[in-house]
Amino acid sequence: MAEQQTMRAAIFRSNEGIGVFDAPVPEPGPGQLLVRMWWASVCGSDVHMIFDGLHDPAMEGKPGFPGHEGVGEVVAGDIAAALPGVDVGSAVLTAPVGSAGACFADYQVIDASQVVPIPDGLDPKLAMMAQQLGTTVFALHKFWPHSVPPRVAVVQGSGSAGTFFEQQLLAQGVGTVIVSEPLEHRRALALDLGATAAVTPEDLGTAVLDLSDGLGADLVIEAAGFDVARAQAVEVVKYAGTIGCFGFPERGGLSPFPVYDCFRKAIDVRWSVGAQIEPGIPAFREAMRLIERGVVRVDYCIGEIYPLEQVADALAAARAYTGVKSTVTLR
Repeated sequence: MAEQQTMRAAIFRSNEGIGVFDAPVPEPGPGQLLVRMWWASVCGSDVHMIFDGLHDPAMEGKPGFPGHEGVGEVVAGDIAAALPGVDVGSAVLTAPVGSAGACFADYQVIDASQVVPIPDGLDPKLAMMAQQLGTTVFALHKFWPHSVPPRVAVVQGSGSAGTFFEQQLLAQGVGTVIVSEPLEHRRALALDLGATAAVTPEDLGTAVLDLSDGLGADLVIEAAGFDVARAQAVEVVKYAGTIGCFGFPERGGLSPFPVYDCFRKAIDVRWSVGAQIEPGIPAFREAMRLIERGVVRVDYCIGEIYPLEQVADALAAARAYTGVKSTVTLR
């Protein structure tokens, strides 16, 4: 068990915002591990939970919430329930269900089946990106389960998730990958990673027609989270094409969507959630291998590093799109 009895932890309450306080070190129960956290990364869903009210009210006041992308060291718990290669002292990626995350704290209790060992020699800050990369690996398997890659693919949004989709599509042999992104520095990143074209949303329709011989995209991945992006996906996908919706919704409840146009074009619309509850969490283990082998670059995602006491600033920077991601250090 942890030698200390208290820890630093970010605590969020909707009427107070998020701050850092002392909290008891949690104790693992059956099937759980206690992980001493080293690093945590801010996810776009964290931003929506903190600033837009898209969180489970029952999670308010939970130490470490809503952080769910982190790495650290196993210090105690039910090792027998963990994946092979995990033991006390192991460096691990923590991959809890996003809505139950608690890695904005010195210690986190997590289901033993939701940690992935970090390979020897791999920088833990890079390994940390296997959490979000894993969700995109899971999503892409669902969006395009075919053995033959799409001829033309569009990725809407060039944040971390969008660039992970872009790189996987290129690695799978997609000949034309078009990225739509309003921010110039993110369009430049998309091109640096190998995109065929990186354009503003206003120019996306023309670019897709020019690069698809007027047919439209076989696959459009919406990784931005905006209603307007999903509507544009319907516009640029080809007849009987596929749209993969990945971005976190703008709001709870109903959202506008061009159902009639989708119906007339016979579009296959798919959604992705649940990577963390897939038995054995294979998508996250695959993501770790992709990073270790250099198939997917993630170094640009580390971004500015904030101490835990400045977690509110890290979240605000993520909301302002000042970089690709923000990192919180707990060391």
